[in-house]
Amino acid sequence: MEVSPLSIILVKSDSKGDRLLFRYPFQTRCNDEPSSKGRKNPYTLPVVDDLLQSPKQSFSNINKENLTGLTDEVLSSLFAVKTELCNRKFELKVNDVRFVSHPTLLQLRNKQEKEDDSGMLVNIVFALQALASHSVVNWKILVKCYHDLSKRMGIVLKYEEKRCGYVSEQTQLMTTAHDDGYTNGSNSAFQIILEKCSLANNIKKMYDDLCTTGLVNLRINRWIPLTFCLPQKVHQWHIRGKIVEPEDIDRCLSALRPYHSLLLLHPLHQKNDFTSLDGSPGLDRMLNQYSPLKNLQTLAADSDLTLTHVFELTAHLVYWAKATVIFPICSTNKYVISPNAPIHLNSPLLEKFSDTFPGSNLIRTVGEFSLPSSLSQKCNPLCHPSQQSELVKTIIWLLQHHLLLQLHTYIQYMPTDNGPLYSKRGNNKSCLASPSSRSSAVVNSFQSISAERTESESGASTVSEVTEISVNKNIVLENVGFGTTEEDKQDYQEELLLDFPDEERSSIFKIPATNTPEDLKLFARLCRKGYFQGNHHVEEIMYLENLRRSQLMQLLDKFRDVLITYETEDPAIAMFSCSS
Repeated sequence: MEVSPLSIILVKSDSKGDRLLFRYPFQTRCNDEPSSKGRKNPYTLPVVDDLLQSPKQSFSNINKENLTGLTDEVLSSLFAVKTELCNRKFELKVNDVRFVSHPTLLQLRNKQEKEDDSGMLVNIVFALQALASHSVVNWKILVKCYHDLSKRMGIVLKYEEKRCGYVSEQTQLMTTAHDDGYTNGSNSAFQIILEKCSLANNIKKMYDDLCTTGLVNLRINRWIPLTFCLPQKVHQWHIRGKIVEPEDIDRCLSALRPYHSLLLLHPLHQKNDFTSLDGSPGLDRMLNQYSPLKNLQTLAADSDLTLTHVFELTAHLVYWAKATVIFPICSTNKYVISPNAPIHLNSPLLEKFSDTFPGSNLIRTVGEFSLPSSLSQKCNPLCHPSQQSELVKTIIWLLQHHLLLQLHTYIQYMPTDNGPLYSKRGNNKSCLASPSSRSSAVVNSFQSISAERTESESGASTVSEVTEISVNKNIVLENVGFGTTEEDKQDYQEELLLDFPDEERSSIFKIPATNTPEDLKLFARLCRKGYFQGNHHVEEIMYLENLRRSQLMQLLDKFRDVLITYETEDPAIAMFSCSS
């Protein structure tokens, strides 16, 4: 893949000069293409027009995904940078290869464990493909990831050199292998280094991990752990054919809410694989209380952790492709088969599903969700609890393998045939106005109406009386129902929907539910806050407004003449589904 490195190169520079100590892979392949088609006539002259119309093709340093065309001496002179360039990002592009590193300056230690006056520059360089489609991967972020890995490696080597002189020992072994009759370009010298030096083996393992899984888990000098995740690679195993960038993960985590839940992509009994990534004891406590039926707020309470800490641990697991974000599994959840579900007759998931659920067929199970279905529709109220538990386990397995996606109900306010009028008028009295501006406009208008009524009834009223009546009217508007007479009822309806356009009010007043004060006040409140613009699903409205599902669904049914509902997946977590 384009995100995998072409080669990892180790270069050192000290008082004895600069040298390329190790590179992996060091097996170079010769180009099978012939260098020339035939002998040219020495008496022919080049045609000027052909030279102008046929520009010279750039030379390539990549042959069968290997770095070629650059000798060890050239690479050594390129990456043995000056002291001024140490401890900062180094990036160099040569033809179609981009080199990324973080040169580190070390203080050497002698055998008496005293700091030597001389220093050594150590540079671990990653060679990447430079000519790639920008639609496939963001190369700025990819270069940043590899630079971060080179920087971490330099910090570890600097610490180990200060602690026990590890880098001096390893570089001496590598230099001796090169000086024992082997040339710099000889593969046998690199092979001897790979057999004797643990640092060379760490570089080899790092390259293999980056090219296969994208997860690097090393222990330098059998002492310092070094872990690294390449998101563009590590998420490939559970989201096939999709490049997941770190910015995509950050966008998802920024939309994380307490009503979301965590879904582990690995069995919980493999907990050591999770806790090895983070030394925080909170991670172990959270995994002990983990359940995909709990939301993050409940999980934080059960784990005795703050919600912010649970968010951070969730982001950690999601970044390392150990978990994904879902909505807590409950009976009202509605699922449908993913459009790009990796299912075919020869899919390895068929056998894996049969091993996990003996006697069950994956095709038949997934086929039951060809149409959107909720768990309550699949469960018989009279069935045994073990059958319900088995259904929940099946749903969890299908979500882990991205075979299902959850549909949420979104609401759109449509009072007229042409949609909401505020989208065209754009005045401050519309439902899109801010809560503070809407409330002030309603109070001011309501006070003026109250003052006019008071003057018409009594002829003369003091300012205190007008204010008292206005406050009383506001209290009545917020806390009690309509008046007893038909005139009072109509007045309160108009005052409650005062900031709505006239045409919208007339459409709303035709609904029988407007005669119920609680329903009308709830409808007006949710509409003013912008919940009926298709950006908030039902579960989010329930959480933000502390409403029961039955209460909200009854409201949607009563105002179905002006409210349109549709079902789609949550865009906040759509990145982790194969359909997005």
